[in-house]
Amino acid sequence: MTSTLLYHHLLLSVILLLHAPLCPAAGGSWSVLLPSIGISAMHMQLLPNDRVVMYDRTDFGISNISLPNGKCRPNSTDCSAHSVEYDVGSNTIRPLMVLTNVWCSSGTLMPDGSLVQTGGWADGYRRVRIYKSCATCDWQEISNGLNQQRWYATNHLLPDGRQIIIGGRQAFNYEFYPKMSATENSPSFPFLVQTNDPNVENNLYPFVFLYPDGNLFVFANNRAILFNYSKNQVVKTYPTMPGGQPRNYPSTGSAVLLPLRMKEGVTESVEVLVCGGAPKGAFANANNGRFDGALDTCGRIRISDPNPQWVMETMPLARVMGDMLLLPNSHVLIINGASAGVAGWELGRNPVLSPVTYRPNNQIGSRFEVQNPSTKPRVYHSTAVLLRDGRVLVGGSNPHGKYVFTNVLYPTELSLEAFSPSYLDPSSSSSRPRILSPKTKTKIRYGKRIAVTFMVPGPVDLNSVSVTMVSPSFNTHSLSMNQRLLVLDSANSTKALGRSTYRVGVTAPPSGNFAPAGHYLLYVVHKEIPSSGIWVRMQR
Repeated sequence: MTSTLLYHHLLLSVILLLHAPLCPAAGGSWSVLLPSIGISAMHMQLLPNDRVVMYDRTDFGISNISLPNGKCRPNSTDCSAHSVEYDVGSNTIRPLMVLTNVWCSSGTLMPDGSLVQTGGWADGYRRVRIYKSCATCDWQEISNGLNQQRWYATNHLLPDGRQIIIGGRQAFNYEFYPKMSATENSPSFPFLVQTNDPNVENNLYPFVFLYPDGNLFVFANNRAILFNYSKNQVVKTYPTMPGGQPRNYPSTGSAVLLPLRMKEGVTESVEVLVCGGAPKGAFANANNGRFDGALDTCGRIRISDPNPQWVMETMPLARVMGDMLLLPNSHVLIINGASAGVAGWELGRNPVLSPVTYRPNNQIGSRFEVQNPSTKPRVYHSTAVLLRDGRVLVGGSNPHGKYVFTNVLYPTELSLEAFSPSYLDPSSSSSRPRILSPKTKTKIRYGKRIAVTFMVPGPVDLNSVSVTMVSPSFNTHSLSMNQRLLVLDSANSTKALGRSTYRVGVTAPPSGNFAPAGHYLLYVVHKEIPSSGIWVRMQR
């Protein structure tokens, strides 16, 4: 290279650097928990005994973990497990047996702590499966527990303790479980017909969140409604997201209901954030070997406003098939996924290895922060859930119709990792709270006052203490079902009790519309640094 060419090359590099978007300093750390759990964790649910149920599908072939005691699935030569229970405390797994195909199914942690999982493919279409955790427990199945075939459906726990199951492939309706009667029907849901793109769909695994008035916010494709499921009526129609790009499977983005801040029994605003996805035409293009760049935009909407409008923001990294998780300190973690293509067999490209955090309370333009990268691609069929200690459990990734480990771009991933957000850095230990009371498994009643006692080793800012309550979500296909976080009303009541010991009084949510009865993780947060959580149970 001549000196003139070298000069121009260096000059061009400087210009590009000057015009490149600035990314804030990275944070967080990664660790491999287990190199193999035997299956690829396509679905995950944290249970209130700090164990995590995971499963993939029964027709992937022989997995890398055998069923115990020489067992095989009935009417099958497959004696391998396609579901496991992971014990967080001991970092061990135990194989479980699912009898029918759980591929692309859905589920909800019920108020009694059991996981009720619904649907799947083929012989699993109308199945209901129940898992109650114990040392020897296994899946129990109900053969015709559903009225309709449910594949790629979304479930949500309701204030009455039942779950609603919405949609699925060619299922433009909804139903409930458990049933009130044997004759209970499945009401039609025209919104799913209206949002269905012919030959592509783009509305599977719709984003569903319980609104504090008891209705449901339902987002599919590129638009949303507020829905009264009891009367089968649309209460409000929200504007189409600017740009009109699809955000649901297979153009898979993700979404969260932003933290609900309680004050005197109400929340001043209710907001939803939808991020990522793939542009129109990306599914057809990917099937023809052309992989469009993923969307780099998020839409945020205050759905409680009289005239709600979307506000668009730009992520530092474009992402499709990402997962959005609420962290105990009210930040949002965006993790996993790819930067090109769509969801589906062999249809994603260019894994996004770096998570991003989003701080909802910062000014627009200063909300995103890129985190340290993993070394493992987590593309189609990857998962992530929040653990009680504040880490994020990450698993899965299998863009193939079988277990495939060689001669492919992205081999089937059997490992289990943990991402530790920056609030777990040792440098934060002097500011980290530790809850002394109440004890874990405490039962809480709606609207009642709760005294939370905690320790902090270092100096405490009494005005920077909050108490949050997070529901454990069912995660699959970039959607964390039932996910919600409440910042409980403390009325600035934090006070010192003695050396390093403090107490804050908070008020429990007023009703099941804010927090359906069931199990939650409760955290004390100080200067955006959360304690390890304790399990509490909301009771009607």
